[in-house]
Amino acid sequence: MDRLTSLTAFVRVVDSGGFSAAGRRLNMSTTMVSNHVQSLEDRLAPGCSTAPRARSASPRSARPITTAASRSSPISSRPTRSPVRSNRCRAARCASSHLVQFLSPAVAEFLATYPEVKVDLTIGERNADLIDENYDLAVRMTPPPDSSLIVRTIATWRHVLCASHGYIEQHGKPEQLADLSARNCMRHANYPYGDEWRFADRKGTPAAVRVSGNLVSNSGETLKLAALAGVGVFLAAGFLVRDELESGQLVRLLPEYRPVELTMNAIYPHRHHLSAKVRTFIDLLVRHATEQQKLINPYS
Repeated sequence: MDRLTSLTAFVRVVDSGGFSAAGRRLNMSTTMVSNHVQSLEDRLAPGCSTAPRARSASPRSARPITTAASRSSPISSRPTRSPVRSNRCRAARCASSHLVQFLSPAVAEFLATYPEVKVDLTIGERNADLIDENYDLAVRMTPPPDSSLIVRTIATWRHVLCASHGYIEQHGKPEQLADLSARNCMRHANYPYGDEWRFADRKGTPAAVRVSGNLVSNSGETLKLAALAGVGVFLAAGFLVRDELESGQLVRLLPEYRPVELTMNAIYPHRHHLSAKVRTFIDLLVRHATEQQKLINPYS
């Protein structure tokens, strides 16, 4: 990318306080502004990381930073021996708290291999704005609504239909898929098909049922606790309820119907300027996913 344009984009981000506002002032898309800032960061690596400063630096301090960037660019563009040299990596914004058990081993290995990198790992159920909030990478269980983001599949997984013994004793065990329409079905807010739960029968024929219930939440843990308390039927990620199913606290329902397969995705905003640290971390996640596929999808 043109260095002067990248420097201008960085200054506008600092002046306006965010990528979106800078894009409006430059008549440029938010993604393009972010690409220019990332390009500037890549030129300065390993000596400088511009994106965090774009959120915190004052307009007065922006000009010395860009002047230094211009002077240092020819030197810092030399290749380094290590694939990961930047001192900052907001390398994972995990949008589902129950993914901690999957991400933690990968983060630990990443830091053990590249101790010079600092990882900022944020756990939460909401979908963050990767560009405006300066995240390099998100790991999500559903595709992003922003089609400009890049998506790489890490692993596949399925839900498990389940309920507690207490709920079954009180309301009876559903015998067919249509029975769910008359049950209290608790839904995850991020389920991609809304209130239509989708399955395939033993022959692979698609099947679906429209459900309703008194609890909709973006927290898988909250839904699991409600299911354990006998509140209703839960279409849960298999890895979220694996222990409860094996201990008998929850009972699998209608096993002849397989919920549709979904993907765990690594999502990032840059295709051409993806930094080495983020690319390396994604590759590590994919390898861990291959090794832990049975844990991710235990009831496939």
